[in-house]
Amino acid sequence: MHGIILLPAFYFGTVEHYALIAESNGMVIDAGGHYERQSYRSRTTLPGPNGRQDLNVCIARRSGEKMPMHTVGLSYAEPWHHRHLQAIRSTYGQTPWFIHYINELEALLGQRHESLLALDLATLRLILKWLGLQVPVEVRMEHVEDASGMLDLRHSLHPKKPLPASVPPVEPYPQVFADRHGFMGRVCILDLLMNTGPRAAGILKGMAG
Repeated sequence: MHGIILLPAFYFGTVEHYALIAESNGMVIDAGGHYERQSYRSRTTLPGPNGRQDLNVCIARRSGEKMPMHTVGLSYAEPWHHRHLQAIRSTYGQTPWFIHYINELEALLGQRHESLLALDLATLRLILKWLGLQVPVEVRMEHVEDASGMLDLRHSLHPKKPLPASVPPVEPYPQVFADRHGFMGRVCILDLLMNTGPRAAGILKGMAG
């Protein structure tokens, strides 16, 4: 078990995120830390037909200003949410469990969320429900200065950095386009769910174990 894990908010999150969560006693979301571009806060990745495909949320930018995560708004000037749904449909439309999840995904991405944090937390709640994980989640609006007693992954679990030693690597599971590109780790948790359905939670616990 990992005790309590400390993370920034994340958009859907990777399989690795949820392997950690599945074997934790709870998680704390630091919503007071600064927003960081090209991080899991506003990005997730699918294994697309042409390789890794990043899906990026469009935020309402305030140029040059450091923004606490909970103050970051969303921009719908570009239909990024429709593009994300289109990418999910084209990637997973033929997978065994697509039909079981797509309606709730469409409902979540089809509404206009008031902030990036609200969107991220909505994706977290949905994925925890689908996985059947009863993990306590605490959201702190003030930046967490004292991380003692917690596994602090706020800066080390990042798409541009190697996996931290405390994060279990993902073992291969059935994956779309694996015949073209091989197995891809560090992809969206939707990938595991669409391909394995109700088995996903057991697979996650096996990875962490």
